[in-house]
Amino acid sequence: MTNPDLPFIDEHETDIEASADEAWSALLEAAGQLFDGRIAPRYARAVRCEDVAATGPRPLAEGATIPGFRVTTLVPGSELVLSGRHRFSEYSLRFRIAPNGADQSRLRAETRAAFPGAAGRVYRLLVIGTGGHEVAVRRLLARVRRATMRRRSNATPG
Repeated sequence: MTNPDLPFIDEHETDIEASADEAWSALLEAAGQLFDGRIAPRYARAVRCEDVAATGPRPLAEGATIPGFRVTTLVPGSELVLSGRHRFSEYSLRFRIAPNGADQSRLRAETRAAFPGAAGRVYRLLVIGTGGHEVAVRRLLARVRRATMRRRSNATPG
């Protein structure tokens, strides 16, 4: 579960023209691939994240990690919480999926974070204040939406 003691930062949502199960599958895939490549592990080490490498099963399961995050809560089909900590911040990103009408769902992403000390305040300005965090979260939500659309079009006989 999201650490309720961390200050609320923001929440973003998107409607997906697919069932909650289809959206869930796409979310797990997108989150598991979130920081593929060489840059994310380097960044995670540079800021001294607790989790600097991808470990554990794919699709994601509780306890699995991606650079900068650990899966702290996973309720199949409805909730995924990624949490992390490094020298400038403690944070969590909570995804919730809920049905939203016939064969539609809504995906929400809630961020909570604390940025202690002067260095934390500077880091918050760089990540949150510049809008970089919002862009990254919106891109992830769009990636999940596109993945469900792609899967549906590939599954349609034609």
